[in-house]
Amino acid sequence: MSELESIIVSISRMIWGVPLIAALLGIGIYFSFKLKFLQVTHLKLALKYVIGGDKQSDEHHIGDISNFASLCTALSATIGTGNIVGVALAITTGGPGALFWIWISSFFCMILKYAEGVLAIKYRTVGSDGKMSGGPMYYIEKGLGNKFFARWFAWGGVAVALVGIGTMTQTNTIASAANSFGIPNILTAALVGIAVAVITIGGIHRIAYISEKIVPLMCVFYVGAAILVLIMKANFIPNAISLIFIGAFSPEAIFGGSVGVTFMTAIQLGICRGVFSHESGLGSAAIASAAAKVDSPTKQGLISMVGAFFSIIVCTMTGLVLIITSKETGIFTSQCTIDGTLLTSHAFGLGLGAAELGKYIVSIGILFFAFTTIIGWNYYGEKCIQYLWGTKAIAPYRVLFLFFVLIGPFFQIDIIFTVADIVTGLMTIPNLIGLIGLRKVIVDETLSLWLQRKRRVFT
Repeated sequence: MSELESIIVSISRMIWGVPLIAALLGIGIYFSFKLKFLQVTHLKLALKYVIGGDKQSDEHHIGDISNFASLCTALSATIGTGNIVGVALAITTGGPGALFWIWISSFFCMILKYAEGVLAIKYRTVGSDGKMSGGPMYYIEKGLGNKFFARWFAWGGVAVALVGIGTMTQTNTIASAANSFGIPNILTAALVGIAVAVITIGGIHRIAYISEKIVPLMCVFYVGAAILVLIMKANFIPNAISLIFIGAFSPEAIFGGSVGVTFMTAIQLGICRGVFSHESGLGSAAIASAAAKVDSPTKQGLISMVGAFFSIIVCTMTGLVLIITSKETGIFTSQCTIDGTLLTSHAFGLGLGAAELGKYIVSIGILFFAFTTIIGWNYYGEKCIQYLWGTKAIAPYRVLFLFFVLIGPFFQIDIIFTVADIVTGLMTIPNLIGLIGLRKVIVDETLSLWLQRKRRVFT
């Protein structure tokens, strides 16, 4: 590892140290108890809103897109390489126990996604371009009256969009998948750049339209393939579950203590990769939620929460496939040098008994998941830059965004993910401050939901 890489890794570990991990989980646990584990008790209602739709028309509600479209837009930015390659990197570096900590962080952080959705609708506003604007920068400024943390979040959002989740991690992973078919990086970068430019010029309506078509289909496709592997390898599932729990608390028992994987490594990688994959606590999904045509903050909160739930499913499917095929792939040894994309492809190929089929499944999944993440994060970054400098800054931002999309395939994936961890952590801090500072608003809105449900008004 070079000196620069060493510095970047050290910064990442410092940011994702005990204080931030404790804050993230602590706030999630606080809201879970305060709201009586709403992520469990109201999950059925949340799924009803998403799958069954609203009984009332959205047309008379203010907003730019339907609440389902806002969820798909948020999911487009959420379900990406973090759920496939990020999980693979977490497991190869932190062991199977990293998946356990992804579960723990995801469960408690689901409630944070709900809280972000509530505040997004509560404090959204109409921007100078006539479109809805909202998200942490608005609820921190309007709710807490704190412009410093609001601007901190907005700057963090721009950084994550440009050099974090939004561009380089995605195009690098797409290029890695394309390489397996003999497609050069320069061609991949050019094609992705052109497609991103065409779609994002159309704004939130075009982004939402594309997301509505692609995201549900790809979730079914990828999860369906993973379920098929689990069915074919059902006898290995108990051992995989055992490895996950042993690795969560005693990774040395699996690695033999020779690879340097510790209990804290498993926790850190599990939680930061969990946030990378489901984005709960990060605050980004609240930007898409603010555009929804919905009249109830709590309803949008529940719809937003479903996004984290779907992300957990995709992460779990990826993780189980990798662990079940671990003996063949050798991912728990220091000799494993396969990158995350090829490793996941290899695991699916072994699980299905057809190497080429595994390659196609993962490559297609990565192509669409990563691409929709790019267009979703383009919107997030655009809204953050608009908050900072107004609509005049959007055009230069789009040019810069495309530049980072184009150069992404030419960097080392491990370093890109580490940089993404750094900017993601920096963006998370002001959002968590906003959530805890506005906890009374979130609780009061939720009590209103329960009262309406009791009276059978909230249907």
